[in-house]
Amino acid sequence: MRIFKRVLLLLIAILLVAVFYNYPKLNIIAGYTAKNTASSVFLAKRTLQFTDSTDTNFSPIDLASNSVNENEKEAYASAFGLLTRKAIYREGLGSVLVVDGVDLEEKPLIPKRATSDNNTPFPYGNLDPIDSVFTEVNYDKLNKAVGDMFNDDYKTRAFLVVYKDKIIAEKYADGFDKNSLLLGWSMTKSLTSTVMGILQCDGRLNVYDKAPFSEWANDERKNITIHNLLQMNSGLEWVEDYNSISDVTKMLFLAEDVTELQINKPLVGKPNEAWNYSSGTTNVLSAIIRKQFDSHQAYLDFWYEELIDKIGMNSMVVETDMKGNYVGSSYSWATARDWAKFGLLYLKNGQWNGESLFDKDWVEYATTPTPTSNGWYGAQIWLNAGGRYPDVPKNMYSFNGYQGQNVFVLPDQEMVIVRLGLTKNADVNHFLSEILNSFK
Repeated sequence: MRIFKRVLLLLIAILLVAVFYNYPKLNIIAGYTAKNTASSVFLAKRTLQFTDSTDTNFSPIDLASNSVNENEKEAYASAFGLLTRKAIYREGLGSVLVVDGVDLEEKPLIPKRATSDNNTPFPYGNLDPIDSVFTEVNYDKLNKAVGDMFNDDYKTRAFLVVYKDKIIAEKYADGFDKNSLLLGWSMTKSLTSTVMGILQCDGRLNVYDKAPFSEWANDERKNITIHNLLQMNSGLEWVEDYNSISDVTKMLFLAEDVTELQINKPLVGKPNEAWNYSSGTTNVLSAIIRKQFDSHQAYLDFWYEELIDKIGMNSMVVETDMKGNYVGSSYSWATARDWAKFGLLYLKNGQWNGESLFDKDWVEYATTPTPTSNGWYGAQIWLNAGGRYPDVPKNMYSFNGYQGQNVFVLPDQEMVIVRLGLTKNADVNHFLSEILNSFK
């Protein structure tokens, strides 16, 4: 009996130690699950069952059990019953993960939205596009290339090819269609950069100015420019690892204010000499954008009035943190067609239906390779300048996000390709080259 008690005590001690060391991970697991469940169910209008079988069914996220309160628009995720996290949906702002001990505003400010144009065909409105047939396109080869993207390994949810403003291929996985909202993850970074570009072209800021943070005024960080931040070349410390308790997971799943963590990081490299991919840096840019406005309402409205709704991305919602900051690094939802409109805006050098949002100089700036990035990165935009995809034109650039969210812009081909999925397993070089090879 004594041996049994000793063994039992030992097992309990081991269990307590395991819980102690893994508790922070459980916090992240439950946080991720609650946040994405709330967005999927209440923003994207999917069922909890569908969400559990798709968005939150991968390891270790599937260790959490989920539930929703339809009346209160809340989602809960429990990790082994040891820790429960809650996320709340707010109309116009999307879902936000609640941080313990912090109260949300009962009536938060929400952005004003334009009325959707459902009478004009795509891309300038939301009506189905006019059918077009191009003699230079081999549609059999094109449709095969698109169809090959839909398998259990690639887990593609939506695929769209736009050529000369016309949709020439469009396909969705079961459970999704042209009206389905899909999370862009880090494609939101390119959206944030574009808002900055509009401010730059309007003369409201200069990207070569020093970043406006008093926290940096008395040390070496005072030399960091907005340009350095846009290129993720500031030299600030940051760890972007989604498989551990890292800076990015702390920011997204533990922070009340997503802009603070990177602002408080020390310098570990020299500005313009130390490229380091950082979601924290993008949320610093969101904070800088906020500083350009006299009121929070003006900050919220500007993203929609001057970019999102102006080009008819009426389905898009950019989610905020508990402090009302747009989570410019990670949280924007839209249909595949609206993501394509974003790519078309760049293809058109900032011109949209007779109106100029930004000019060609901004496109050239945003797609200029960052020093030390091996030609992969510009101003929050991914590049092929270094030949990462050898069978694709080097002037192709893209907006990319976690789990394989992509908007590819091919200027010479007058083409935008959208791929939204649940894994990065897809061979980008292969499927892009196959689509290009379908043109005679």
